[in-house]
Amino acid sequence: MKRYEKFAEHIAELIRTGVLGPGARVPSVRYASQAHGVSPSTVFQAYYLLERRGLIHAMPRSGYFVNALAHAFEPPMVQPAHSESTAVDVSELVFSILDSMKDPHMVPFGSAFPSPRLFPLPRLARSLASANRDMHPDLTVTDLSPGNPNLRGQIALRYRVAGLALPMEELLITNGALEALNLCLQAVTEPGDLVAIEAPAFYACLQVLERLKLKAVEIPVHPRDGIDLEVLEQTLERLPVKACWSMTNFHNPIGASVPEARKAQLVELLARHQVPLIEDDVYAELYFGQQAPKPAKAFDREGLVLHCGSFAKSLAPGYRIGWVAAGRFAQKVERLKLMTTICASMPAQAAIADYLQHGGYDRHLRKLRLALEAQQRQMLAAIARYFPRESRVSQPGGGYFLWVELPERVDSLQLFHLALAKGVSIAPGPIFSATRRFKSCIRLNYGSPWSARSEQAMATLGELIGTF
Repeated sequence: MKRYEKFAEHIAELIRTGVLGPGARVPSVRYASQAHGVSPSTVFQAYYLLERRGLIHAMPRSGYFVNALAHAFEPPMVQPAHSESTAVDVSELVFSILDSMKDPHMVPFGSAFPSPRLFPLPRLARSLASANRDMHPDLTVTDLSPGNPNLRGQIALRYRVAGLALPMEELLITNGALEALNLCLQAVTEPGDLVAIEAPAFYACLQVLERLKLKAVEIPVHPRDGIDLEVLEQTLERLPVKACWSMTNFHNPIGASVPEARKAQLVELLARHQVPLIEDDVYAELYFGQQAPKPAKAFDREGLVLHCGSFAKSLAPGYRIGWVAAGRFAQKVERLKLMTTICASMPAQAAIADYLQHGGYDRHLRKLRLALEAQQRQMLAAIARYFPRESRVSQPGGGYFLWVELPERVDSLQLFHLALAKGVSIAPGPIFSATRRFKSCIRLNYGSPWSARSEQAMATLGELIGTF
């Protein structure tokens, strides 16, 4: 990272943490130069970068100031969850909505994926070509599950850098994180078992429970602190829950991240009841601050946390390479993998391993995070311009989703169909609940570069919301 980029990140962190609030004056170029021992040109470059990211603006003869939205948003409300177990039946609703989003001409606010234009696909293609050219024929037999040893070694190295010393034997490469999550649930449950899930929850979680004939027990999610530990504890004491599925960092759809102290409490609580935690952590690399968030896995002392990750959201969409650090359940998860899909694509595994070693993954991630943070601010500003003032909006510190709680009069399923007719996709709230709640909520994806078309789509959504 260049000197001006480091200084820009220092100022950005002051803004994120509220030390420099909306409208606050940023240190002058002269003062910043003297106080931080950098040249005035370095400070100017940093401030120009922060301007491009939408964090500050210049005022003639007055200096630089922190940008403020048109008005401050209240966070979404914490809604009480359904307290009993529920048979899950959401797939038809989810499939009908997902099918309607496949049109490439749609503005993809309802998509579950960031724009592929944000990823180094040409460089990955070179890694793929190199991996295919150099792959020894024997590897097609010897490198079945648990997966490519070079890739597993690179993943283990990234865990180690983050402070987690995991044995290679615990790591299994999968066909994306969704397969990892499926295998983990199969390893720790039987049909008919109860699984504690979040409300709202990513709809794929609901579909997995439906397919495996498991029952959901919904636990509310706080828009800032994540899963409600108090409700979870009461649930564990009252019901025979066999597993807990939680997205601990940059939750999809609400954006919450569980603070470290509460992650430790979550792991301790589940360990006390001997309930495995399936940690869905696919957005962990997409943080906006200087410090990567720790997973709950970092606090696991009994091997009860099955930590699932993926390169689909941070590097290689379409390659379908994920993994799980499965703790005490590693052997069982591996055998389930061998009984189903045997192994993930060997060329794709080798390509990602090559890229992690030689392609500049961390440099790419820094660019990706900056792009996503700027796009988030642009979408928040558009919501402030076009949506009702009483709307409540999450403001996560990473990922690429906003959860918007609209006035109660708005039916998000009706809004979905109205927006679709105008060429704009959104994700309506009911697909994120086993009991089809969150009627007036929508999830918006800011994972595509902002454009005049994006701005017009937000204006269109605002007009449609105004018709309710």
